[in-house]
Amino acid sequence: MPRRIGGLGAEATRGRRAARERAPRASAGRGHRAGRRSFFDRYATPVSERTSRALFFVLCLLLVLLWAPSILLLQSVDTWQLIINTVTTIVIVLLAALLQNTQKRSDDAAQAKLNAIADALADLMGDTHPRDARDLRAAVGLENRESAS
Repeated sequence: MPRRIGGLGAEATRGRRAARERAPRASAGRGHRAGRRSFFDRYATPVSERTSRALFFVLCLLLVLLWAPSILLLQSVDTWQLIINTVTTIVIVLLAALLQNTQKRSDDAAQAKLNAIADALADLMGDTHPRDARDLRAAVGLENRESAS
C-alpha cells in the first residue's frame, strides 16, 4: 500500500517521483560530464569556504600590518603604495573569479530545485486545475529559455 502524504496518497508519490526523474541536475550542462565537476569547480569550492571564514580576514589584516612598517625599508612612498595596491588587486581579481563560479553553481542548484518543486506541484494540480498546471509547467526551465545570452 502506498504511503499517504498529507492525505494525497499514491498520486502525490507518483508526481514527486516523476518530477525527480524530469528535474535537471544542477551539475548538468555548462560543459560538465554526467555530474562531474571541472578542475576549476573543484578548486573554487574549498577556496570559497576558506575565504568566508574569520581566519582569512585575520590573514588579510596581518598582511596589511606587515606592509605598513615596510615604508621604513623602502626609499619611495610610491613603491610602498605600489606593493600593497598590486597585492590587493591580484587577490581581489582571483577571489572574484572563484567566488563568482561558486555563486553561479549555487544559483543553478537552487533553480534546479525550484524547477523540480514546480514540476511536482504541476503534477499534483493536473486534474483539479489543468490550466494552472499548464502555466506552471511552461514556467519550469524558463530561465534557460529566456537567458540574456
